[in-house]
Amino acid sequence: MALSGNCRTNPKDLQASVQNSFPDVVELNVGGQVYYTRHSTLVGTPNSLLGKLFSSKKDASNDLARDPKGRYFIDRDGFLFRYVLDYLRDKQVVLPDHFPEKGRLRKEAEYFQLPDLVKLLTPEDIKHSPDDFFHSDHEDGSQGSDHRQCPPPSLVPADRKSGFITVGYRGSCTMGRESQSDAKFRRVPRILICGRVALAKEVFGETLNESRDPDRTPERYTSRFYLKFKHLERAFDMLSECGFQMVACNSSVTASFVNQHTEDKIWSSYTEYVFYQQPGAEEAHENNLLGWIQDN
Repeated sequence: MALSGNCRTNPKDLQASVQNSFPDVVELNVGGQVYYTRHSTLVGTPNSLLGKLFSSKKDASNDLARDPKGRYFIDRDGFLFRYVLDYLRDKQVVLPDHFPEKGRLRKEAEYFQLPDLVKLLTPEDIKHSPDDFFHSDHEDGSQGSDHRQCPPPSLVPADRKSGFITVGYRGSCTMGRESQSDAKFRRVPRILICGRVALAKEVFGETLNESRDPDRTPERYTSRFYLKFKHLERAFDMLSECGFQMVACNSSVTASFVNQHTEDKIWSSYTEYVFYQQPGAEEAHENNLLGWIQDN
């Protein structure tokens, strides 16, 4: 039995129908951070994980989770994903000076199956001799692991005082619809300290609360320490007195309704400040301070 023209399926129409399974602009929720990007950006690298997941040949409902607002959810580091997305757009990535999380970003690039980005994030010395002084720092699941080239422990001073410290804090306020003057601010509940244990103790001393991550050896790293005081400026002063300088800052803001019977919203912010101290900076700072005291 011959089919009439009205019953035939046009291959072009079928292809368009499949391609339209994804919107042109895709809304992503990556680890709690929301991103908007074009579908063509996600599939621009076909062999990548995102290229496969968002391929026009697949039905998104079968493979991708959704958050409560219907956004495609990816359970990865939301902060670092911005650099992954930059690479998908431009095939290059620009990192801040003294970027402290290149190792973690390299792990994200491996997860998203972007070998060229992995190469960009791999130091030249590791590319040329991957077996020399190769070291794996096995941290717990919340810390992640980072394969990096390190000198033997005998060559690292036990009392080294240089490195990075990240200071993070959360704040929130409740704001009504009528006027911003009705905003009710809440005090900062806790100032978080991330970095090498010995360095954090050197800077903050007895003001450092170690109860959430006790018995961690001095050369290990932690992201669970916090300060016993709640004045951010005091933390900055203590870092400055030890010769640290701020090299990066990142902040995110979220909003949620107080309850279903009011339009008042709770605005929550989380900010991280990254400080870096060069080798010998503390001694130079102390010498400058001593010279100033003698001059005055």
